[in-house]
Amino acid sequence: MADLAPLSLNDGKTIPRLGLGVWQVPEESVADVVSTAIGIGYRLIDGARIYGNEAGMGEGIRASGVARDELFVTSKVWNEDQGYDATRRAVEGSLKRIGVEYLDLCLIHWPCPAQDKYVETYRALMDARADGQIRSAGVSNFQDAHLDRVIKELGEAPALNQIELHPAFQQAQMRAADEERGVLTQSWSPLGRMTMFEAPEIKAIAERIGCTPAQVILRWHLQLGVSVIPRSTNAGRLKENFDTLDITLTEADMAAIAGLDQEDGRIGPNPDEFEGN
Repeated sequence: MADLAPLSLNDGKTIPRLGLGVWQVPEESVADVVSTAIGIGYRLIDGARIYGNEAGMGEGIRASGVARDELFVTSKVWNEDQGYDATRRAVEGSLKRIGVEYLDLCLIHWPCPAQDKYVETYRALMDARADGQIRSAGVSNFQDAHLDRVIKELGEAPALNQIELHPAFQQAQMRAADEERGVLTQSWSPLGRMTMFEAPEIKAIAERIGCTPAQVILRWHLQLGVSVIPRSTNAGRLKENFDTLDITLTEADMAAIAGLDQEDGRIGPNPDEFEGN
């Protein structure tokens, strides 16, 4: 199987290329979904306090029977939990709900620039790492200006920046900004809520290779060199997504997908404006 080697983070740690995101997976079913995914071969599980399913996520991790040190578990600090003391409490809360002794990665969920707390929030993550509560510190939905402020004031580039990224919103500038700063990019909503499944370019590639449009899109992410966390609650689709590791796109395929980028392709909030609680 291709592409099993993990991706390197700037702190010396590594992260799986392909993982499972549990956003919008109901608490009552997330344990089964996580356990099934780990049984298929997933080793990265991406959650967050705001998703409301951390306890079930932890139940699924334990039910899988796979040793904790073979898994990569991510959670995030929500907007209303920003600030130094609140962030330390938020990390402790996630650890208790998931039922693990440490997180492999903890992210600031959104920069919330109007709050002006993301620098002290990241400082709290640095201290949580020093205390062994987390292994790596990162961010989500940060723009280059947010990254630069963290780097300037704290002397450290986050290990990872999880951003909206899919064929209709390819974020070439932000991917380049991450790379220039030594920050790994990870894609959320990588399938773009299926908006490109019927695109002729995607369908043609899928038909030629003999795979699904979702597999084509996930393979595109992997060949960009980013980490990707698709969500599914269906065992068959979980297996299909994981089998993306066996597919290869040609340079012509990659160029065809690059042509699908749209100026107004964003489907989530603008990080410079979003302050939602």
